[in-house]
Amino acid sequence: MTRLGAGPVEVGPLGFGAAALGNLFTEVGDEQAHDAVTTAWQQGVRYFDTAPHYGLGLSERRLGAALREHPRSAYTLSTKVGRRLEPAPDGTGDDLADGGFAVPADQRRVWDFSADGVRRTLEASLTRLGVDHIDIVYLHDPDDHADEAFRQGYPALERLRAEGVVGAIGAGMNQTGMLTRFVRDTDVDVVLCAGRYTLLDHSALADLLPAAQERGTSVVIGGAFNSGLLADPRPGATYNYAHAPAELLDRALHLRSLAERHGTTLRAAALAFCAAHPVVASVLVGARSAAEVRDCAQQFTTPVPAAFWQELRAEGLLPPEAPLPTEQPS
Repeated sequence: MTRLGAGPVEVGPLGFGAAALGNLFTEVGDEQAHDAVTTAWQQGVRYFDTAPHYGLGLSERRLGAALREHPRSAYTLSTKVGRRLEPAPDGTGDDLADGGFAVPADQRRVWDFSADGVRRTLEASLTRLGVDHIDIVYLHDPDDHADEAFRQGYPALERLRAEGVVGAIGAGMNQTGMLTRFVRDTDVDVVLCAGRYTLLDHSALADLLPAAQERGTSVVIGGAFNSGLLADPRPGATYNYAHAPAELLDRALHLRSLAERHGTTLRAAALAFCAAHPVVASVLVGARSAAEVRDCAQQFTTPVPAAFWQELRAEGLLPPEAPLPTEQPS
């Protein structure tokens, strides 16, 4: 377990990202969702991340129901604020077009990083999850709401932390620029960086990771597979939730070929790369089934030979400042 920043909250090296439990892109049954969480627990996962955004609250409800079988003190739970849910009685159809989740559009998301909005959103999450406290709360995707997030949302989280309502606070985004600002200009414990530190995208090395190292701020990495391309590179695979460009598909296929030649897998290499940086406290993997969970857990502990990393560096596929994983994951 790794402590986040200087606070009391700890996370394990492999975390469970619960977006798929909210029917991301396609429907997942209640039993399948429950089995995914149960299998994660059996595999030793003790950090679980969700958000109201994921399936208009469905992910939180399903995750909370599955975790109810375990002592609350035995796991670390994070959720997010910034998208407040409110009833949409006139909503029709499903949420796929607007939100990307195969759920009825009976609620709508309201961007709200105000102090009141943060507290109301957190209270609703506690109810859906069925817990009395949440360990980590992230400001969720404040890209277009920077002023409100820094002036109201962040101070609200800081007060909640001071009151002992939450143990750790931070921000979760798909970009590094604003996350770096949170690290440098606030007292966040942790930031969740999705998709910007992977075998295909090293951009977090330019700003976020050095700043976090300097400030003693922890980083959780999401999107280790860049939404699918690094898990299964093939025509039609997704990169950042869209069809992968041809150049990136070719690079991913080449990485897979190198991994297989060295007796490992691209999935194992992708996870090991993310985990190797010293400021990375946990790597979140999204899974929609027990089989996917078991595979991720197995890949996370699969050795990646040092010769593989040396070949990547020799070919210029890894920047010189990127820490190289050891052969045996910790």
